[in-house]
Amino acid sequence: MAKRWYVVRVQSGREGTVQTALTRRLKTEGRESVVPRVLVPMEVVTELKAGKKRTRKKKLYPGYVLLEVEEDAEGKVPRDVWFLVRETAGVGDFVGPHGSPEPLDAGEVDRLLASMQRDEERAPQLKIALKPGDSVKIKEGPLESFEGKVDEVIPAKGIVRVTVTIFGRETPVELEYWQVESI
Repeated sequence: MAKRWYVVRVQSGREGTVQTALTRRLKTEGRESVVPRVLVPMEVVTELKAGKKRTRKKKLYPGYVLLEVEEDAEGKVPRDVWFLVRETAGVGDFVGPHGSPEPLDAGEVDRLLASMQRDEERAPQLKIALKPGDSVKIKEGPLESFEGKVDEVIPAKGIVRVTVTIFGRETPVELEYWQVESI
């Protein structure tokens, strides 16, 4: 029998608790072999808040949980597993026509799992909330309190290139992303 991935709607913000409850319930009922993995797709994001660099996990699909299910002889989710999942607190229903489970495309699942694996292996990517053309004020360094416009954002290095007017001339300056704030 084949294992395929299905999507379940859950209460937004409770994906983690639903994942834990569902895993515990499957184990209690002895059905963890039929549903070996319950997954909340996440990506690692680094962002700047209140002048401090923070790394956190962000849900890719808020309000949804993925289940790897071993299908029955008919190629469907076994009835007892379907009811067990639906009766778990916080679970809405399976994604599919009229609430009947519809499996995800294998290529789509492979891309998602590979993306999550890469996120765990590599250093977190900076999330800089500035884009070219934004007006910014320099809040630290020798040009403190100068204002300028963002020319380029380089997230891989955490650098923002800003054009600042010094003595009537426009001068490009490279600054760390945390040294500037949006006006």
